[in-house]
Amino acid sequence: MTAAMRALVTGGTGRVGARVAERLRADGSSVVAAGRADGDLATAAGARTLVERSVAELGGLDLLVYAAAAGFAPRRLEEVTEADWDAAVDTVAKGSFFVAQAAAAQLRAARGTLILIEDVAAYQPWPSFAPHCAAKAAQAMLTRVLARALAPEVRVCGVAPGPVAVDEDRRERRAAETLLGRVGSPYDVADAVLYLARADFVTGTSLVVDGGRLLQSTGPVRA
Repeated sequence: MTAAMRALVTGGTGRVGARVAERLRADGSSVVAAGRADGDLATAAGARTLVERSVAELGGLDLLVYAAAAGFAPRRLEEVTEADWDAAVDTVAKGSFFVAQAAAAQLRAARGTLILIEDVAAYQPWPSFAPHCAAKAAQAMLTRVLARALAPEVRVCGVAPGPVAVDEDRRERRAAETLLGRVGSPYDVADAVLYLARADFVTGTSLVVDGGRLLQSTGPVRA
């Protein structure tokens, strides 16, 4: 795939998604960076509307990056509400599926790429973030399901960040959880997206960008 891609980035106004959109533009791509004001991705109709509008603006679609997320808030198990659950699962898992469904024909026509921004939470049990972990685990499975469903025309990959968007007061604690002894940045995720967008023989897998957090974690995880 050439550098000049036509790309839609959902969650493109957030801390990670905005950096992905910025990096793609710097690489010569035309980008629609969609935020919450651009539609409700927790509904199939909202997903279709956003994709149709983006395709009309871009003239087609070569790359779809799904970085939209919601429901990342600490809750004790007894405190999780149905609204908490729906916020995480609907935007992350349901939204990933229906945006991919809406974009499938365009991506097939362009022999394009779909990249889901996952999370290491898909692979770690965080008791205070049960809805988020469940939603991200479902999304990680969708990376593999969609890779099979859309092959051979479309490649589907995931990027699973670790601590890359960390508040200043938590940086020291999060850095200690990694093998590299430091936190990353949203630009590390953007670099991974750019790599996967060009990696023509890679599909159905997830690139973990976590400084070795998954390997470092031992004992009960209390994130």
